[in-house]
Amino acid sequence: MVRQLEHEDTPFLGLLYCGLIVDGDRIRVIEFNARFGDPETQVVLPRLVTPLPGLLFAAASGELGGREWPAFADRAAVGVVLASEGYPDAPVPGRPIYGFGDAQTVPEVRIDHAATRTREDGTMLASGGRVVTVVALADDFREARSRVYAAVDALDLEGGQYRTDIADRVAR
Repeated sequence: MVRQLEHEDTPFLGLLYCGLIVDGDRIRVIEFNARFGDPETQVVLPRLVTPLPGLLFAAASGELGGREWPAFADRAAVGVVLASEGYPDAPVPGRPIYGFGDAQTVPEVRIDHAATRTREDGTMLASGGRVVTVVALADDFREARSRVYAAVDALDLEGGQYRTDIADRVAR
């Protein structure tokens, strides 16, 4: 895509995110974005070893092509989004979310907030559709999947919903 844009005298400078899907034995493009996609990026960045600021600066200054390829840890990462009731059409905001302390006791888990706010008393509230993305790292997909679902199950959001099939095929 980048080479084609350059060929058409419209070179691209910046971040180009390509959303892909596996369709049988083919990989198909479903979207391009000129930004990081979340939760897709939230599951990739924890594996990044090369410092991100240097990569972003090189991309913004047109010097990324002269750098070595970014290095990633040889680990499995699995991410699951916890969404509000009614997502995506009419998410229900304002409901408290409990269990962050328990979720964060699961080894190598991080929780990225997307649609949360904190009430004055310290209670975390859902404020939109995709509330949090829980990401777990491990040496293999089976363990990463086990960890991420243990952490997601520790979270308590009334009406909260999440997919239960993430990384199922690859963990088998």
